[in-house]
Amino acid sequence: MLAQHQLELLAPARDADIGIEAINHGADAVYIGGPGFGARASAGNSVQDIERLARHAHRFGSRIFIALNTILRDDELEGARQMAWDVYHAGADALIVQDMGLLEIDLPPIQLHASTQTDIRTPEKARFLQDAGFSQIVLARELTLEQIRAVGAAMDPDRAAMEFFVHGALCVAYSGQCFISHAHTGRSANRGDCSQACRLPYQVLDDQGRFIAHDKHVLSMKDNNQSANMAALVDAGIRSFKIEGRYKDMGYVKNITGHYRKLLDELVEAREGSDQPFARASSGRTRLFFTPDPNQNFNREFTDYFVNGRKDDIGAFDSPKNPGQAIAWVTRVQEAEGWIELECQDPATELHNGDGLCYYDLQKELVGVAINRAEKLGGTSGTGGRWRVFPKDPIAGMRDLRKGTELNRNRDMSWVRQLEKKSSERRIGLWAELSETADGFALSLTDEDGHSARAALPHPKEPAHDAGRQEAQLREQLGRFGTTDFEPLDIRLALTGPWFLPASYLNALRREAVAMLEATRSAAYTRPPRAQPVEPPVPYPEDSLSYLANIFNQKAHDFYAKHGVKVIEAAYESHEEEGEVSLMITKHCVRWSMSLCPKQAKGVTGVQGTVRAEPLQLVNGKEKLTLRFDCKPCEMHVVGKMKKSVMNQRAQEMTEAPLQFYRTRPQKVTPPSA
Repeated sequence: MLAQHQLELLAPARDADIGIEAINHGADAVYIGGPGFGARASAGNSVQDIERLARHAHRFGSRIFIALNTILRDDELEGARQMAWDVYHAGADALIVQDMGLLEIDLPPIQLHASTQTDIRTPEKARFLQDAGFSQIVLARELTLEQIRAVGAAMDPDRAAMEFFVHGALCVAYSGQCFISHAHTGRSANRGDCSQACRLPYQVLDDQGRFIAHDKHVLSMKDNNQSANMAALVDAGIRSFKIEGRYKDMGYVKNITGHYRKLLDELVEAREGSDQPFARASSGRTRLFFTPDPNQNFNREFTDYFVNGRKDDIGAFDSPKNPGQAIAWVTRVQEAEGWIELECQDPATELHNGDGLCYYDLQKELVGVAINRAEKLGGTSGTGGRWRVFPKDPIAGMRDLRKGTELNRNRDMSWVRQLEKKSSERRIGLWAELSETADGFALSLTDEDGHSARAALPHPKEPAHDAGRQEAQLREQLGRFGTTDFEPLDIRLALTGPWFLPASYLNALRREAVAMLEATRSAAYTRPPRAQPVEPPVPYPEDSLSYLANIFNQKAHDFYAKHGVKVIEAAYESHEEEGEVSLMITKHCVRWSMSLCPKQAKGVTGVQGTVRAEPLQLVNGKEKLTLRFDCKPCEMHVVGKMKKSVMNQRAQEMTEAPLQFYRTRPQKVTPPSA
């Protein structure tokens, strides 16, 4: 596992090629889906690709984590077991899991990480998972710095490390605690197939049917960005910094990985010589050929969520789309000729064919304007450059576009093209020494991790004609490590005289030494060991579990029973919860975001005591959900029930693969009252 002084940058990968670029851009570890059972249904990868990625990562001491983080039916456990062994043999370093049934089957000796889907919010839960054999735990995104410190205080840093999401899309629900998708469509978020009901627009009504909000995306969060909190997170005990995005493209992974690599390197450098120095968790230094900028990728604007306490600006309520950055105003619209003239805020702004612009219409909905052609107009005014752009789509369909409309850019083609090219290189530092042997010369290489290799080749000792020039040429030639993984930190010449050595000889000597060093590094790489659970099994923090625990197979039942749980109900996907239950539990509060929270009214003259946390209704077409508020822990429950069509749709599946541990219908779990 991670040493206490190591800081790990953990990047996502949709496929092996993206994973390789994540490593090249500074990732200490990459998480990726295997052939199946990952919480991103369409982001699977073959065993061969996992092997290719692991081979590249291990060259730098970086690690590969496989997301095996769905809940499993009894009949799927054998397939998951076989896949775990396949990716282990392919070189994977860890499995990220949600289903505790996996701990009860014959897994390979591979490290286990507790997925964010296990909903780790308390010190007790974190400590339990550590004692159950997990070496890394992914904390809930909703935790504050104070709560993170409390979790860390309950754990043993020599046994398990804390991991935290620092960037990317935010699920509004506590991870693993959202069932809306399954209830409405039969697509389970816990099984990797979320329909993203949280990104839909809703009418918000009070308990008397009065409108509070119209067509607002009240469950849609802005995107996570912890750039300003990295040092505070380190001080709170986080050691693995996770970037969300296993569906994201190559450009996103390059840019965001490079951005956080830069931040972590600066933090490591700033702490050098302090009482608590840190180091990166893998080898080498990354050189970027661009300046990272998180604003250039798709985002719904940014929030640091709850890390620094509850805030009222965490939601992307107007639109779940990418609003981009404001760059210009419309000065003229010529619908018949199909062009728009605009004036940029910054005279230096350049527009390009293929850029994406957008604006908010009068209903605050985002409207896209994809540029087919962009032409710079002669002359400039005092406020910026003037451009004429020809949209790809008819202007007639662009609602409320008029003179004075502010335009944002949410796709910059020059940026896209920059990241389509080689945009980084990663090199491992080494020290080289050229010395003499009885019949020739030897080149010794020692890398920054302490691995050494020595290559020797025969060659006559011929004095050089120009001693001073020959030494400079030797250093220059020996320093040409080209496309290898290495770069020289220092070159020492341990020679008795200024010998003449041709470039071809030095190249051969260097190639052989590098090959030997690569083989030495490869042989020295060891995968992190599997942690052993505490014996006898420690008790789970609770003695009864409802459908919220996501227990979907007999082995998971056995796991919790072994750890002292007395009442174990079936997962929501078992279709036993036919009535209204909490379909989502979230720290986000619609009442708070709309300034309707009783706590906000506290102490306000004339308002205190008149505002109550009464239920609200969410309506999207025929879909209706109830919002209920549990004010003591400051949480919101989205309440509803499973559609009959979904019940009928899955009845046959449950007949073919019944839950073995289920014996009697569980009692209904009552959501919080008003």
